[in-house]
Amino acid sequence: MSSAYLLVSHGSRDPRPEIAMQQLAKLLCNKLPKNHNPSDCEHLVGIAALEMSSQALHKQIQQFAKSAFYDAYGGLRLRPVSQNDNRLKIVPLFLLPGVHVMTDIPAEVALAQRATGEDMMIELQPYLGSHPNLEKLLAKQIAVIKAEAWILLAHGSRRPGSQETVEAMAASLGAVGAYWAVPPSLESRVKDLVAAGYQEIAILPYFLFAGGITDAIAASIEELKLQFSAVNFQLAEPLGASAELAELIWDLTDR
Repeated sequence: MSSAYLLVSHGSRDPRPEIAMQQLAKLLCNKLPKNHNPSDCEHLVGIAALEMSSQALHKQIQQFAKSAFYDAYGGLRLRPVSQNDNRLKIVPLFLLPGVHVMTDIPAEVALAQRATGEDMMIELQPYLGSHPNLEKLLAKQIAVIKAEAWILLAHGSRRPGSQETVEAMAASLGAVGAYWAVPPSLESRVKDLVAAGYQEIAILPYFLFAGGITDAIAASIEELKLQFSAVNFQLAEPLGASAELAELIWDLTDR
């Protein structure tokens, strides 16, 4: 049985997230079984975007599947593929179980599966934010910055219950949760902490990569510095493409 892996992100007009996704795909290549030719990696580990792409996600899935199972092995492209012989594993690189994870991506995967028929199995893997060890990566970032109080700042979702994972993680990390798109906001959390007497506040962006939103967060913190001049603010980096993150993704595909 052959397996290929497609990492699905939200998509962005900013080029930095796509570059980071490509780096992450290369790191995941190092996890492939040793019997694979290294030159096959670009066919076996790919990236796709739910939005901000010229093609719908189900079309991207179909295109990648064709490249992985019909091109990656040269002459094998023309060989009939037996039922269930090939598996394409879709990994949603999302941190919250919002509408994209729970509704949009499964619908696109179903469309792709109907289009490819029984020649291959398309398997939707758990979303990245569901991995229990993701918290350890965040804890490592917290450990290198000295602060009296921490805010775990996530994007947020209007889907009921989607914030529960963030609140639980924030509590475990000794932080409070805040959201960019829904209440409670970063500013409201800062006001609460300042009112409680904290003068050293650090913000940990619960985002995968640097991009337009993390730039906006940095600009927002500069405004907060003017509003609360007695407070020392620090901004940590988003998760970023790393060997540790690639390890978590690989673990999700092997469950």
